[in-house]
Amino acid sequence: MKETKAWYVNGFLALFFIIALLAGAVWRFFMEMELVLPISFVFLAFLLSTGMTMVQPNQAKVVVFFGKYIGTIRDSGLFLTVPLSVRKTVSLRVRNFNSAKLKVNDVEGNPIEIAAVVVFKVIDSAKAIFDVDNYEQFVEIQSETAIRHVATKYPYDTFENEDISLRGNADIVSKVLAKELQERLNVAGVEVIEARLTHLAYSTEIASAMLQRQQATAILAARKKIVEGAVSMAKMAIEQLDKEAHLQLDEERKANMVNNLMVAIISDRGAQPVINAGTLY
Repeated sequence: MKETKAWYVNGFLALFFIIALLAGAVWRFFMEMELVLPISFVFLAFLLSTGMTMVQPNQAKVVVFFGKYIGTIRDSGLFLTVPLSVRKTVSLRVRNFNSAKLKVNDVEGNPIEIAAVVVFKVIDSAKAIFDVDNYEQFVEIQSETAIRHVATKYPYDTFENEDISLRGNADIVSKVLAKELQERLNVAGVEVIEARLTHLAYSTEIASAMLQRQQATAILAARKKIVEGAVSMAKMAIEQLDKEAHLQLDEERKANMVNNLMVAIISDRGAQPVINAGTLY
């Protein structure tokens, strides 16, 4: 199915014509005292009235005449279309679908909870009405299916920041989800405007273990930065002393100074100064 434009005319002109027919029927009946022409006028007015339809802004009317699709009215207002036809209303407004929290396994097999919001609208009313039973329910089911499928393609977190992950690359994952949803919903004449993750977490049974893993990874990363900074500061201190203080330090004294600086910088607690009045030898 593909949406086409239905035949319709201005509804106010049609309403004026229907009123004129009814008035002519009354006048003919009382003036000429005959029934054939007045009954014909009334029947014609009734027939035309069955084609009167009103379209609200951002809505469409799908016109079906005895089981055959004859077009769609997208303009808003009062119109006269094919008499004795059935008009089905389709909303063209932008809508949101909030999925429930789904429990799935990521690519590494870890159970996670995930949810998303999908922003969509109907762009082809014929497909939305005739190609699927209920396009709103179709959007909900396909959205949850796409969310599950995308969640199984990536890990929750990589911990090394090398590959794409659900937690670290939310924008990329959202684009992949929107693309897959669009492919699934084309059959229903629906356009996906945006798809975003709204909830992402480990399942309760592994949440505590994964939290410990994240904390350990964060501690290691912090220690790495501290060591890199301590080495740089120790090197800078020795170079500064050699350059400005004109001190002649042998390798053993330099090693001892570096050791003291590293301990003072890296230690979790404040360093306790010890004054050495003697020599190293």
